[in-house]
Amino acid sequence: MSTGSFKPKNGALRWFDDRLPILSLVHGSLGAGYPAPRNLNYFWNFGSLAGLCLVIQIATGIVLAMHYTPTVAGAFNSVEHIMRDVNYGWLLRYIHANGASMFFIVVFIHIFRGLYYGSYKAPREVLWMLGVVILLLMMATAFMGYVLPWGQMSFWGATVITNLFSAIPLVGDQIVTFLWGGFSVDEPTLQRFFSLHYLLPFVIVGVVILHIWALHLPGSNNPLGIDVKGPQDQVPFHPYYTAKDALGVGVFLIFFGLFVFYMPNSLGHPDNYIPADPMVTPAHIVPEWYFLPFYAILRAVPDKLGGVLLMFAAVGLLFFLPWLDTSKIRSAIFRPAYKMFFWLLVVDCVVLGVVGAYPPEGAWILIGQLATAYYFAHFLLILPILGKVEKTKPLPQSIAQAVLGDKAGAKPAAQPAE
Repeated sequence: MSTGSFKPKNGALRWFDDRLPILSLVHGSLGAGYPAPRNLNYFWNFGSLAGLCLVIQIATGIVLAMHYTPTVAGAFNSVEHIMRDVNYGWLLRYIHANGASMFFIVVFIHIFRGLYYGSYKAPREVLWMLGVVILLLMMATAFMGYVLPWGQMSFWGATVITNLFSAIPLVGDQIVTFLWGGFSVDEPTLQRFFSLHYLLPFVIVGVVILHIWALHLPGSNNPLGIDVKGPQDQVPFHPYYTAKDALGVGVFLIFFGLFVFYMPNSLGHPDNYIPADPMVTPAHIVPEWYFLPFYAILRAVPDKLGGVLLMFAAVGLLFFLPWLDTSKIRSAIFRPAYKMFFWLLVVDCVVLGVVGAYPPEGAWILIGQLATAYYFAHFLLILPILGKVEKTKPLPQSIAQAVLGDKAGAKPAAQPAE
């Protein structure tokens, strides 16, 4: 993230920037000083949209925390107080609750874009792994936040998920006791989760900074998946991509607003509007929708420990994806067979999400097991083999050639470096 030779025109800003070059850093990272590939499409908007979601969640969360009471006796009532008595409290809560879903939608699309265009391949392996760390932190933050309203689904979701750690040999029971702060999900649990839910978003900010830093060192990937050959392949980030991002933000906020103002509870569970009751178990305990695929993987194995290991492995194997995919071609545009398997993976993840929403009985058990088997087969078997046997299409010589339509047509180029 080089600051370059940028100097503000205003004298006061120039004086400040000479002593603390924040403006130069921003210019070099997000402005005209940062050259980006000239062929980025709208799927590259989702990185900036994820940053916007993070800012929205932190801003609304700070205000909500001012009115929230992290006690068993007061948590549910304080949420109702926010909704009914705090000025625009209903709006803040709906933005925050639906913002978590929007954050996951944006990040899931961002991840699948990376899978499609090979953004995890060299030299961007660390960039990809930092992205997986962000996903894990998001999942932990969202789970703890879901417990805070202290409704029926919050309480029983916390009970079921934290109990999973008891399956770990030797130390499982100690981990559960530590998470609970006692011998059951109670007030110490709520206070711990509130503290961590407030803290972890700022940890995410730190990892996001590293993520952006790791992006700017090799530069952005592009839909063709080929390396930048020179200035003719690039355009300044501003104004070209800032304008493109602004359009994406506008469309996203319209989509976000539809849920906040017209369907604020459509992504939640109605049982969470019932105060938590340890003596009454809900008919069917389910997590939030963005955890459903992992919940289906957890239930695919009858053994408790096996299910827990599979659930964590579903995310953990993403760390090794740059080495599991043995193809030297990045983009699925030039990999016809991989493109087919990519869309099968997308369908498989949707199926897992549907399975996770239903009780583990009847045909859902078999469907969940088959979908889980394919998920792991995609990464552990299909990708390593496909990279060695797949017949790929020829790459264009450069981004400029592909964008400007060189009459000579696409010719094979040197393979990207491993």
